[in-house]
Amino acid sequence: MIQPLTAHQICEIINGQVLSGNQDALIHQVAIDSRNILQPYATLFIALKGAKFDGHDFIPTVIEAGIRCFLVKKDFKLNPGIDSEIVFIGADDTLKALQQIAAYQRSLFDGPLVGITGSNGKTIVKEWLGQVLSQQYAVAKSPKSYNSQVGVPLSIFGISPYHQVAVLEAGISQTAEMQKLAAMLKPNLGIFTNIGTAHEEGFESMEQKLSEKAKLFENCQLIIYRKDHQSIHQYLKSQFSDEKLVGWSDYPGADYTFSVKKEQERSKILLLKPDMSIFTFLVPFTDEASLENVRHAITAALVLEMDPKMIQEGLDHLKAVDMRLTLKPGVNACLIIDDTYNNDLAGLRLALDFMAAQRQKKRKILIISDLLQIGNNEAVYQEVARLVDFHEIDKIIAVGSEIEILIKNLGSKGILFKNTDSLLKAIDTRDFENDLILVTGARKFGFESIVDILQQRIHGTTLEINLNSLTHNYNFYKTKLLPMTKVMVMVKAFAYGGGAAEIANHLQQLKADYLAVAYTDEGVALRNEGIKLPIMVLNPVQESFFQLEKFNLEPVVYSPQFFEQLGKYCKSQGSGMKIHLDLDTGMHRLGFEPKHLKRLEELIHEFPDLKIESVYTHLAGADEEEHHNFTLHQLETFLMMSQKLSDKLNYSPLRHALNSAGIVRFPEYQMDMVRLGIGLYGVEVSGKYDAHLRSISTLKTTISQIKRLDLGDTIGYGRKGVMKTDGQIATIAIGYADGYDRRFSNGKGFVEIHGQKAPVIGNVCMDMTMIDITGIDAKEGDEVIIYGPGISLKELANRIGTIPYELLTNISSRVKRVYYLD
Repeated sequence: MIQPLTAHQICEIINGQVLSGNQDALIHQVAIDSRNILQPYATLFIALKGAKFDGHDFIPTVIEAGIRCFLVKKDFKLNPGIDSEIVFIGADDTLKALQQIAAYQRSLFDGPLVGITGSNGKTIVKEWLGQVLSQQYAVAKSPKSYNSQVGVPLSIFGISPYHQVAVLEAGISQTAEMQKLAAMLKPNLGIFTNIGTAHEEGFESMEQKLSEKAKLFENCQLIIYRKDHQSIHQYLKSQFSDEKLVGWSDYPGADYTFSVKKEQERSKILLLKPDMSIFTFLVPFTDEASLENVRHAITAALVLEMDPKMIQEGLDHLKAVDMRLTLKPGVNACLIIDDTYNNDLAGLRLALDFMAAQRQKKRKILIISDLLQIGNNEAVYQEVARLVDFHEIDKIIAVGSEIEILIKNLGSKGILFKNTDSLLKAIDTRDFENDLILVTGARKFGFESIVDILQQRIHGTTLEINLNSLTHNYNFYKTKLLPMTKVMVMVKAFAYGGGAAEIANHLQQLKADYLAVAYTDEGVALRNEGIKLPIMVLNPVQESFFQLEKFNLEPVVYSPQFFEQLGKYCKSQGSGMKIHLDLDTGMHRLGFEPKHLKRLEELIHEFPDLKIESVYTHLAGADEEEHHNFTLHQLETFLMMSQKLSDKLNYSPLRHALNSAGIVRFPEYQMDMVRLGIGLYGVEVSGKYDAHLRSISTLKTTISQIKRLDLGDTIGYGRKGVMKTDGQIATIAIGYADGYDRRFSNGKGFVEIHGQKAPVIGNVCMDMTMIDITGIDAKEGDEVIIYGPGISLKELANRIGTIPYELLTNISSRVKRVYYLD
């Protein structure tokens, strides 16, 4: 929330009344779910009544969880046994009250709020626009697809005082809904993505649905839309002044004109701005759905006065959104188009367009469920039949009851299953070979299980982890330590790219004393994999307190505020927690400073249920000789601070300061424990013991194709690669999407084939890289080493001006990890 509220203020906002308790109780958060409530002492629980539950029934449970402030219906009968200090606020309608509180919080936000609606693409546009804007602004976004009567207020409560821009989506399924959303959101800038058949049954006509959605924009300063959608264009022109409308189009005459040139793996979008200036954007998409969504995002960013160059930086870092249209390798040389999030006619059109853009396969197969919430079944399935015919689909596998209307008209190329389980039992992967398969269906049908069966399990690029070498490196550092010194091993960031669960399990066998992860969910994942070692969480957040407690994880506490929050949480739960104190001695990242010690001592006394397991600091330059004196100053400051704290305790927490480089360069300061990170993975950053460590990981791929080229022939995007002599090149199955850095382009990087170095020629592509193999005896299918025992990560990192950490952690999750003992 932007501003905490008292119970009295809430009553004024919702025209309610305090039924019992203290009117001055201060509220920082709002909850509607009785599960996993954090910071209960400052949370308002709003009892909503749904189709299958009534929040009022959960009030006793929520009271046990520590909640002391409730918003209920005015006629709610208070239990005489309830503590009189508990605050109950009465309202005529708790959902309306929730929305009124959200509207008030929205009114406190001074930055621009972008409201997005439409039939398709809302979440993608929101995510991509948010990612682009985050290059320049602090952005608040709707979580996932929180766009409903309840989701929108929860999204608004996610706006914090530090946010500069908010990007929220609004979805409706019937009339009279958008007015309520608009009253809360009051967007300054609106985006109308498109109009389709989703939720058709809630409206009398397409025109009525268009009219209802457009109500979001009644008080907008500007409205962005695609002018080529004629129904949207005509309606907005009839309802809003030209000054408010910002139309973009493929054709001249719009406020922003985009010309798209599709290439093999990306598209160039040429922008003609209103002032007639031109700018070219590069995006990693070629399908029509993504190109439409990304142009909405580009236009909105321009309207919000982002520099085009900054926008391009954001586009360079666009991430795929979960549950979206995805192309995956399938069994038996098939390709799977995963469209399991989508279930309306407009989305099907886009998915079939995407299918048509893929490379030729033996057959085109459509696996589709009932289209839900579409209104006129007969008319919609007739349109589906026309789309199937137009796109020359060879086989249709349908699931559901309503879709029988479609199958009856398809003859032998259509087959119907009543439910997904029946289809799963009938699937034989041998029936699919070199096919292009589109899987699209409503979420309730669980078509993810179909994709799971049909997709290919093996990626041509693998990361091999040698557990023997890991053991060797671990034991090397142990030899540098006193017998009683404990070892904490860093397994954050997927164990530096190696795979956290498997490496953590091996470290458990090696009897490491502690593990450390960056985030709570990493620790939870390890617990779910059976890891029992103590786990320190470096970057816990308030929202994860429940998970920390549930999975016996030990958070780092780095500020008086966070200490107090965690202490109050534990006190409200009647539980304790082991914690680790981060002391800032010069890193200036997180941590208690010397000026915080007095307050820290007070908090330790106030919250004895927080047991301090360790006190530690981060060294800023332990790996570099030039920072020797600064490191010593940090260590002495840490000893002073930790001693002052220990003097106030009746027990002695562990003390630790040394990282991998520190173990080597400052062994006299190993204290009670050290933190082993990059050294375990085979990189000795100080350079003192390079020869003593072993590379634990080998990244390898294969040659896809070999070409013979002549002197002067060019290779790759931008024709950046040029043959210096007659010779051969090989295309290998790895690119920047796998984590092979694009900076290795044009000779900066090299690989190894049969023990010989082959330089990169041309630009590294998304999924492929070309290398010069002139003079190397190689054939298609041969193994290629990207890095490993014969290719130093340090050398590769130096070539592109980065550090080995980045190369390790950048390896994509799509790269298969293989673990072995040699």
